[in-house]
Amino acid sequence: QVQLVESGGGLVQAGGSLRLSCAASGGTFSTSGMGWFRQPPGKEREFLARISWSGAFTNYAESVKGRFTISRDNAKNTVYLQMTNLKPEDTAVYYCAAKEGATSVYANVYDSWGQGTQVTVSS
Repeated sequence: QVQLVESGGGLVQAGGSLRLSCAASGGTFSTSGMGWFRQPPGKEREFLARISWSGAFTNYAESVKGRFTISRDNAKNTVYLQMTNLKPEDTAVYYCAAKEGATSVYANVYDSWGQGTQVTVSS
């Protein structure tokens, strides 16, 4: 139901930072759990982070814990992924996703997906 559009991707050097945004429209964003996933070249889509509808609960994949931060601003219908200390292995297409009710680490249970935004980290 929720329509999502990612932005903020681009080219960054290793060690740099980047902030991704995901703008939502339609549906019920304020009561939807949100997640960020990524898909590196030739790899499967992997879970990165999730946040509850209230923002009170967050959860991260071990690979990005301490480097990435998920947040949301329900007044702006937007979820963010702040990425720091980026590494070449972070290169991937990044996707945001929405799920009514509780969040999940499993991509196949999310209801809506954005088109993705490319993040490339150079060595």
